[in-house]
Amino acid sequence: MSISEKNADSLRATVQRNCDVADARYASDYSLCVYLMKMREYYRWEKGYGFNVKLPSARVGSWLNEREQLWERLLRQESDYRPLRLNGRSYDPFDGAAINRALSPHGYVYSGGLGARSAPHFFLAQLKERRELRIQSQKHTVFVSGHECARDLAAPPAMSAGNAIFIRHQSLQRMLWEKYCEWSWNKSHQSLSKAFSFYPCESDLQQALDAMTFVEADTALLHEIGEVKSARKLGEGWRRMLADLPRSRVEIALRAVKDLLADCMHTLPNLIGGQRIPSLYFHFATLSGMRKTLAPSLARAAQRWYADEDSAALLDVVRAAAEHWQTVAQTALQCHRQAGTRAAKDLASLLEEKTF
Repeated sequence: MSISEKNADSLRATVQRNCDVADARYASDYSLCVYLMKMREYYRWEKGYGFNVKLPSARVGSWLNEREQLWERLLRQESDYRPLRLNGRSYDPFDGAAINRALSPHGYVYSGGLGARSAPHFFLAQLKERRELRIQSQKHTVFVSGHECARDLAAPPAMSAGNAIFIRHQSLQRMLWEKYCEWSWNKSHQSLSKAFSFYPCESDLQQALDAMTFVEADTALLHEIGEVKSARKLGEGWRRMLADLPRSRVEIALRAVKDLLADCMHTLPNLIGGQRIPSLYFHFATLSGMRKTLAPSLARAAQRWYADEDSAALLDVVRAAAEHWQTVAQTALQCHRQAGTRAAKDLASLLEEKTF
């Protein structure tokens, strides 16, 4: 049975409302600067403005006030996430596997799951591609999405849930656009300058973004494969540990450890081995925040690689880093097994001591 236009509109409205409820609860987690930047780009997406269009500041301001008022109403009403209705059947909004079994034949893809700080993320998009992938003999489904019909403020460009991996082209391109804006304001950023130099950013920005999205979608997939492999190494105990430490600096640091393990175990060896130079520059350009704090040696190795492009030396550092983060992750798990929710202080000390 096909999805009618009315059913599709109703589905989109429900997913968007669930996105609004999530944003009402979690948008305040951002710093003011990051929040305002994300809201401007959220407005651009919602109103359908291209990246070459200067946003009308007054309208953005009015829209921001209206959106914050909506979030306040949802919080006052203690609104919860609504089930999705599809062809007469009701689905739990976190049952992405069942929803995608129903949606995929009709050219849509959906995700509902938890991200950093246990914040829910939802999106509904047009499905560009679906393919099967085996990771360590286990089958996974890769969903590549195009135009997004409903999304939240965070809109992560790639993520994995269960045996599904989602690569969101529109969100990825928006992230690349934000990095381009960052570089435009500060062209002394060496790795971003190198990364963008491989694309015709000055002559045809949209063409450059399209080309870079195509390339970096593969990098995003490499990272998600690394996430799957690292999750398998760390086991269910890692998820339970994060659940015991929600919305804390320790949780952020532990997620950064897993990101670093995934990249040093899978993403970076593949980029280096494939001589994917533009993607390597872009990867190191985005090594920021907690990952950069925890991995200063990796940042220094990148600086040396900028000077000599000695891939063998860089790979040696990456392999050593993979072993280091595997040890740190296992030590953190042992600490949590012994102390449970009381482990936060010890975990914080461990992560401060065990930088690489």
